[in-house]
Amino acid sequence: MSAILLDGTRIANEIKAEVAADAKSLFEAGIRPGLAAVLVGNDAASEVYVRSKVRACEALGFFSEQIVRPASSTTAEVLALVRELNERDEIDGILVQLPLPRGIDARNVLLEIDPAKDVDGLHPFNVGNLVANHPTLVACTPAGVMEILRRSNIPVEGNEAVVVGRSDIVGRPVAMLLTNANATVTVCHSKTRDLAAICRRADILVAAIGRPAMITREFVKPGATVIDVGINRVSDIALAKRIIAGDPEKLASFEKRGYILVGDVLPAVAEVAGAMTPVPGGVGLLTIAMLMSNTLKAAKLRRGARVAAGKS
Repeated sequence: MSAILLDGTRIANEIKAEVAADAKSLFEAGIRPGLAAVLVGNDAASEVYVRSKVRACEALGFFSEQIVRPASSTTAEVLALVRELNERDEIDGILVQLPLPRGIDARNVLLEIDPAKDVDGLHPFNVGNLVANHPTLVACTPAGVMEILRRSNIPVEGNEAVVVGRSDIVGRPVAMLLTNANATVTVCHSKTRDLAAICRRADILVAAIGRPAMITREFVKPGATVIDVGINRVSDIALAKRIIAGDPEKLASFEKRGYILVGDVLPAVAEVAGAMTPVPGGVGLLTIAMLMSNTLKAAKLRRGARVAAGKS
């Protein structure tokens, strides 16, 4: 058996094309959906993520604003910035890039975001709507996972799903989305006993633990769908060789760059799984696509009356 690779590039492009088409009603009413991306400090990975989100906005014709604050900023200063963005009518979505520098209270910062502009879907108001099965703005990566399953014709209803990881950003919301889609869901974490045995029950296995190649063949039921949410940078040569054994192309890339990007799932799982997402080229691309979808949704919810007036 060799797993079907689920094409995140194709699905992300489909979603962005749909967002572009759906945004025409706003453009016709003279409205540009607007996203403010806040970056505090100079974390290299965060800078890359924010730039990619801003570029995605520009490609769709959305308004975007990147706001950079020094790592020395205080919680009070970041809260004041968020309050200012809450009041700006041209801003439909506010994204505060995580992680924030040590000393800044990330929880209070996220709580300060107007739930109507919470395009990351992390505010308790939006999480509560998800729990109540009345989703408004849903966390982008979990929403992307569900789009991969739906657009790849992977059945969810009635199947058993196991989520490895219980973070507020991925694990918990994806478990709730799967539950709402009528899967039978088990959430695993660092205290779970006999993790491999529980994972082997899964028809759909979602790995979101942030540990490179932790999910190996013995975790996977033959024919299962494996969704790899992890993106880990590996620079240790022994670990890299273990993960990419038998792939001379990736080994050559590692030797040239000094690192590789790998998921939470060992690539050799493809010999057991029925379908799986690659890293890179899988779930990560969906995160930005769903951010664009959320930004458009927030704009339509906030400006609905004006859009309807523009059509009349």
